[in-house]
Amino acid sequence: MAVAASLFAMTLVARKRGYEGMGGNTVVRCRSGHLFTTIWVPGISFKALRLGWWRFQYCPVGKHWTIVVPVKVATLSDEEREAAKETRDIRLP
Repeated sequence: MAVAASLFAMTLVARKRGYEGMGGNTVVRCRSGHLFTTIWVPGISFKALRLGWWRFQYCPVGKHWTIVVPVKVATLSDEEREAAKETRDIRLP
């Protein structure tokens, strides 16, 4: 129960800091600058290697393995938001 409460709290804090979609579909950026949407639940990962706030996972835009980080959607242009929402990685949680 404490673990679930902790994960829930981390999700709320991230959302409050401007990371929309945290705990669900989240816009991320890879080290090459590509934007895409992935499922991001703090503390849980089935398709990526967690490295603190970063994750090592497959980028469907550049078709490469890389480090990705969540992006504050408010900092993106309309075109970047649309591009990120159109490109999703595999739908596994």
